[in-house]
Amino acid sequence: MSNSQEEEIARDYLCFAHPDVTVVVVDATCLERNLNLVYQIMELTPNVILCVNLLDEAKKKGITIDLDALGFYLGIPVVGTIARKPKTLHKLLDTIEGVATGSIKCVPKLVKYSDDIEIFINSLQPDIYKLLDVDNKYVARWLAIKLIDNDSKILSSIKKHLTQNIVTENIAIKLENIRASIDTTDFRNLLVSSIVKKSESITQNVCSFSNDKRCVRHKTIDKILTSKRYGIPIMLLFLGIVFWITIIGANYPSQLLSKCFACIKEYLLIVLNYLHSPHWLTNLLVDGMFQTLSWVVAVMLPPMAIFFPLFTFLEDLGYLPRIAFNLDRCFKKCCTSGKQALTMCMGFGCNAAGVVGCRIIDSPRERLVAILTNNFVPCNGRFPFLITLSTIFIGSFFAKSFSSIASTIFVLLLILLGIYLTLLISKLLSKTLLKGMPSSFILELPPYRKPQLGKILVRSLLDRTLFVLGRAVIVAAPTGLVIWLFANVNFGGISILTHVANFLEPFASLLGFDGYILLAFILGFPANEIVLPIILMSYMSSGTLVDLENIVEIKNLLIANGWTLLTGINAMIFCLLHFPCSTTLITIYKETKSWKWTLLSFALPTVCGIIICMLTTGIYNLFCIL
Repeated sequence: MSNSQEEEIARDYLCFAHPDVTVVVVDATCLERNLNLVYQIMELTPNVILCVNLLDEAKKKGITIDLDALGFYLGIPVVGTIARKPKTLHKLLDTIEGVATGSIKCVPKLVKYSDDIEIFINSLQPDIYKLLDVDNKYVARWLAIKLIDNDSKILSSIKKHLTQNIVTENIAIKLENIRASIDTTDFRNLLVSSIVKKSESITQNVCSFSNDKRCVRHKTIDKILTSKRYGIPIMLLFLGIVFWITIIGANYPSQLLSKCFACIKEYLLIVLNYLHSPHWLTNLLVDGMFQTLSWVVAVMLPPMAIFFPLFTFLEDLGYLPRIAFNLDRCFKKCCTSGKQALTMCMGFGCNAAGVVGCRIIDSPRERLVAILTNNFVPCNGRFPFLITLSTIFIGSFFAKSFSSIASTIFVLLLILLGIYLTLLISKLLSKTLLKGMPSSFILELPPYRKPQLGKILVRSLLDRTLFVLGRAVIVAAPTGLVIWLFANVNFGGISILTHVANFLEPFASLLGFDGYILLAFILGFPANEIVLPIILMSYMSSGTLVDLENIVEIKNLLIANGWTLLTGINAMIFCLLHFPCSTTLITIYKETKSWKWTLLSFALPTVCGIIICMLTTGIYNLFCIL
């Protein structure tokens, strides 16, 4: 009973590709619900092995499963495993080999539906059986059920994969009579109800439960973490702690990396001079490409190396699904899927990854809404900019001991603004361009587990940090060439950079900042990490990206060039709310296959950023007049 494209692909393979063995992995802690899937798959293929995983978690919860009895009731081999312990997988491998070679026979005991439904099925099944090839004969019963169900997607899939037409004149007449006597919605509900009741009956026979203090403790924790009163405040507290640790911890390694790259730069200059490289080529390679790359790595790597492990720690602990649970009500009120909360969390690491993660949303409409709004939360490339400016313009108002906390709170407020706009725009899209009602889904809250630090470091540093960093470096290298040319090619004694900034000045002033800032965001389209370096380069008229090693130097430079509290706040707002980077836009196009939706994803956050910056500028100027 597939609900998504991925499930349809899996279903069609099981029906028509004749797999030798199908292993169904279920969660031992919620066997009853998982048996629904087992019974559906046994209707598609006979060679099924049931793998009951997470036996260790079941034991912690006081759940004992009689695997032999379960195999007897289902008529298929049943193997218990603890996937984290490779030794428990040997029996599963032996069973797979046995079923594949035929030494182990599977005789699935299928669900028997109500007498009326069975009469309908039996009236069609023999006729369908005669029409099928030998390899397809097992699915005759399933085909009879689906023909009665009259699901258009399944019927088109049957026509696509079967060479013979199974809806003969005789079968068509029988179907017409059957459908006239039943309601298809009621028919589908009766099927589901029968499977659920059968699963419940078997679970009662094979499972025994005992009270366990750990199980009670986990339920008590969940009552707090997922409660209406404390759930969201605790979520914000965790996010605040993650951002605070990121802010505090990223400064020192960034400075160290900057010094390392400065040394490498000196050696590069020596090598190029030794090779008698032309002066313009040396500047282009070193001050253009290398300096840009060094900025991206030095500014982006430390926050990512801290943020991703912390984020993965919460994921490994089992807390992220609780965040989705807490935000589910909010997204449901916006007529979207609660799974959007998970894809939004992915966006904190990388918006492109968040867009790809939207595949977990079954409904095409809700998936598209999630894709279009994913950029409203800041990715890791924007955090250094937000953190630096928040430290300069917000933290400086407080004593040194409280400056980092104040900066963290302001960054958290900006993130809350992004989340609020995600919900608001999602609701507007659901009421206008993408009308529809929210779909329901079952969200399993996994058990709390002791995080495995080794796997966390490997997953967060190798799979996430280096992947995102590598992508940014690839984009930053050619961007460095363009920026260097903009800053060093002059017309009338003024660089192209200054010409363009002067052209943008009138519009930028409406947003509360100057043309150089707006131009930096435009030139930062390939990678958000280089926006601040471009601004500093423009102000110092150095013709190369500037590497200032401490916040005080950056603060003095910005204030000397007319930055005020309004400039800092608006620059942070526009950093939060502006067009996605090039990588994210390309990803959006690949996921939607539409330039229309890609352009809309570009326009939505940008328009919101422009409107909010204009409002804050107007309010600030009004108070100044008063």
